[in-house]
Amino acid sequence: MVSPHKPMPLSPNLFFFILLVSSNLITFFISNTFKNSSCSLYQQTYNAIATSTSFNTAIPLVVEPAATRDDDIQESDKLATDLDLPSEFLAFTSPHKLPFGFNTNFDSDKIIPPVGRPCTMFPDLLRRYMSYRVNGSCPDDELLAQKLLLKGCEPLPRRRCRPASQQEYVEPYPLPESLWTTPSDSSVVWTAYTCKNYECLINRMKTQKAFDDCKDCFDLNGRERNRWSSKKGAGLDFSIDEVLAVKKPGTIRIGLDIGGGVATFAVRMRERNITILTTSMNLNGPFNTFIASRGVVPLYISISQRLPFFDNTLDIVHSMHVLSNWIPTTLLHFLFFDIYRVLRPGGLFWLDHFFCVGEEFEQVYAPLIESIGFNKIKWVIGRKMDRGPELNEMYLSALLEKPLKNSW
Repeated sequence: MVSPHKPMPLSPNLFFFILLVSSNLITFFISNTFKNSSCSLYQQTYNAIATSTSFNTAIPLVVEPAATRDDDIQESDKLATDLDLPSEFLAFTSPHKLPFGFNTNFDSDKIIPPVGRPCTMFPDLLRRYMSYRVNGSCPDDELLAQKLLLKGCEPLPRRRCRPASQQEYVEPYPLPESLWTTPSDSSVVWTAYTCKNYECLINRMKTQKAFDDCKDCFDLNGRERNRWSSKKGAGLDFSIDEVLAVKKPGTIRIGLDIGGGVATFAVRMRERNITILTTSMNLNGPFNTFIASRGVVPLYISISQRLPFFDNTLDIVHSMHVLSNWIPTTLLHFLFFDIYRVLRPGGLFWLDHFFCVGEEFEQVYAPLIESIGFNKIKWVIGRKMDRGPELNEMYLSALLEKPLKNSW
């Protein structure tokens, strides 16, 4: 007989029924609360996109009503209307709501993708660059992209199309053979360049009268073969081994070469088990493709771009010829401080053949370099005579060290 004073035990069937109902209620609550975070295709786009003729109409567009959008997104819409910016540019650069709401890492509930501020100063170029069929092929427009980049549109906005590529790509030579072997012509899309093969690039020092940046760089059996190859330097020409000798063996491991041509400096350092990334533009030559074909890493950024490294991380930064008096003085000051920033304490800055006019050196550039805070290890000044002594041009080769202590 069951006592009326004792609670009846819960039957197993009833328990599982309650559990099932509870789980369904929880699922319903979560799906309604976080419905905007589903993994289904949901594109947050803007009013200007809906009228675009260059957009792939096969892709569904979801335009959030203006009344429900945040103030900064509506402000972005207004700016877009005022400047008449391309719809794909807005699709990328406008604030994008995070699917799961506020994120403490971003300190925001939105992501705003970065592009160079001057991009909007050249709307005609930008419109050409951002006109393509989404999910299709990008235009073969390397010259246009580089023109925008050099005008300050850096970084360039991302695009949703596949870049122009070689029709029949040939695999690169294996390491270490690739370091000193001219790659196949089929590794390059030649549309943007005067030369249409590597033979033309190798011979252009002999056959071409017009100026081109690093005119003889592609000849790996010419002057490039001897760069930084000597064991001992002389005067302005420091050797790699004498530079490495100022630090404990093995402590120079990673670094950067700014404006490194075809990356022969990086190749020489790789032969010493040191990893160097090389910044280079494609000024009438496939410099970045050539660097990658050799088996070292190119960075396609201009000298105006903030160096893409965290503070106090690199062991060495090198630059030859590029950092000189053609750069506006204030920008050069910012750049030298950026180099100081990315070097670790005790890191080396090898300023290789910096050139300027004689009176500029004493009045402008020597004080500017000395203001950064480097310790001088080597500081050699010499005459630059290749354009004649009447120009009174000077070279400086310097090996500078970020202080190991109290570098801040």
